[in-house]
This record gives sequence, structure tokens and C-alpha cells, in this order.
Amino acid sequence: MNTHKNARLTYARRLEMVQDITERGHSIAQAAASHGVSAVTARKWLGRFLGTGPDGLLDKSSRPEKSPRAIEPQVALTIVELRRKLCLQAQIASCMGVSKATVSRVLKRAGLSKLSDLRPAEPVHRYEREQPGELLHIDIKKLGRFDRIGHRITGDRTQRARHIGWEHVFVAVDDHSRLAFTQIYPDESKHSAEAFLRSAVAYFERFGVPIQRVLTDNGKSFHSALFASACLELGISQKFTRAYRPQTNGKAERFIQSALREWAYGQPYASSDQRREHLSAWNHFYNWHRPHHSIDLKPPVSRLLVPRKNLLTLHI
Repeated sequence: MNTHKNARLTYARRLEMVQDITERGHSIAQAAASHGVSAVTARKWLGRFLGTGPDGLLDKSSRPEKSPRAIEPQVALTIVELRRKLCLQAQIASCMGVSKATVSRVLKRAGLSKLSDLRPAEPVHRYEREQPGELLHIDIKKLGRFDRIGHRITGDRTQRARHIGWEHVFVAVDDHSRLAFTQIYPDESKHSAEAFLRSAVAYFERFGVPIQRVLTDNGKSFHSALFASACLELGISQKFTRAYRPQTNGKAERFIQSALREWAYGQPYASSDQRREHLSAWNHFYNWHRPHHSIDLKPPVSRLLVPRKNLLTLHI
């Protein structure tokens, strides 16, 4: 490409401009103003992009002027406008006199392949309890047991570890401090869930944090009468996440992601027994030393209202 030295738009800037429109939800006028060109120019480059893809943004394309797969920029823009009116791809193809494959290709470039792409994105609702113990997020992660290093570490799928069952990592994360407690059980039965709840409550009591509420998913073990009676005995109010909304329990989900990346798959283990032995050490590192982005790069234990001399006596 031989771009003029005073040109406002290079290839990269043109691509960024059309991505502002197709991916980031900017209007043509907004994208044009942010890149220092007119709306007419922005519309021209958008039409070329929708018609022939990224190659349409080149100054001197090696493509021939006539291409069997290329369509006029105005036709591509009309396809997108019809899509924004909730027209189906087959309807657009029939109306415009083009194939359904062409419509599909244009809509894919515009980021409108699905009708759900036309819905406005749901706002992210973030919340945080004011005091430790007000809400405890509880979740379970199922992990496969193994007796040799697996393909996640070696990358060699021909030497996969022998399947020898499962183990279940129960996690509890305090909503305010992000302090976490973990234990591994052989199953996710109601008895394991009830035992973990009691252990978690005892763990947080060592920090002087009484648990007031627990938030769990809708698994059978958490809906059991045994788990409910344990909550009643401990004076804890039990809450459930909304169905098909795992983000409601997002703090536990996020902790599980960190645990998998840094503990479960962060280093090679000779067996799942060795991995299990390292969990308590990693959990201690997470609570006492690992900086947490959502609490100003401080470890979770820094948010507990515990005198420093008492923290030094706790060995977790």
C-alpha cells in the first residue's frame, strides 16, 4: 500500500473505524468524528468493508474490479438496514435479489448474524456487601482424578492420563473481602455440602466473621433438607441464584477460574493426590499474599476487621 503522507486514514485506521461501527456500537457520525473524517467518507469505507471485507479498505487492492463474490456497497448497506428492522436472512435475500450465502456473509461482517445481536447489551450490575460475612458465595467444581501428568500440561493427547474417577472442590468466597475457603470431597452429595458449610462457617469464625447468608446454585445438594436444616441451625439465611444465570454467583465462579489456572493446571502434578495436597498452600497464598484487582491490588485478608497482632497468630 502506498498511502499519501498527509492521509487522515491509513488501512489500520479505516479498519478501526469500521470496527467502531460494526463491533463497538458507534454510529457512522460518531465514528467519523472520532477519526477526523466526514460521515460520507465513513459510510463509503463501511460500504466497501461490508461488500468485500477488509480488502475493500485497501488503497490499491489486487482484486479485480469485478468479482463473482463481491456486491455493491449500497446493496450491502441496504442488507444491514433491513436486518436492523428484524428481517430474516431469507427475507432479505428474496427482497434484494441476492443469495442467502451473500446475505449471511455481509451480516457476519457487520456482526449481525443472529437476531440477538440486535438487542442492546444488558448492563453489568456489580454489587458488594458492606461487611464481611453478610454474604458467602458457595459453589462446586468437578475435577477428574489422575495418576500421571495429563495432556493439559504435556500437550500430548496420545498420552492421556487414565480416568480413575472424580473429586469435587467446594469453594466459599466472602462477598466483601473475597476471602476464600476450599475443601475437596469425593462427591457433591447433600452430606458433603452440609459438612462443607459447617467447615466454612468455622473457618470464617476464626477471623471473627459470622456468616449471615449463603448464596448457592440450584443443585440438589443445596436444595436438600439436610443443607437447609444446617443453615437454620447455624442461623444462616439461604439464597439461590437465578436459573441459567451463573453470573449471579460470579465471585465464586471467578475464584474457580483463578484456582484452575494457578493451582489445578498451573504446574505439573504426578497425581491428583499431589494436586490435592497443594490446595491448602495455594488457598493460603490467595487469601494472604495474592493481590486482588477488585480490592485495590490487596490480598483478601487485608479487608477483615482483625487487629494485625491477631492476624499474625492465625495459621491458615
